[in-house]
Amino acid sequence: MKISEIRKLKDEEILKKVKETKKELLNLRVKNATGSLDKPSKLKELRKDVARMLTVLKERENKETGGNE
Repeated sequence: MKISEIRKLKDEEILKKVKETKKELLNLRVKNATGSLDKPSKLKELRKDVARMLTVLKERENKETGGNE
């Protein structure tokens, strides 16, 4: 997911996507542990997606509070 796509979403939608992505990440980790994961690069991609979404949320939070921290 691109950062521009994430920025278009509302906070609630981003939180929902984070939750869904973390569930998918857990499932892929289990598959990886059992050796049945086809694309191990998907793990890295999903971790980065979660980080992007959380970064956008943090940016918005800082903007609302003045961003002095």
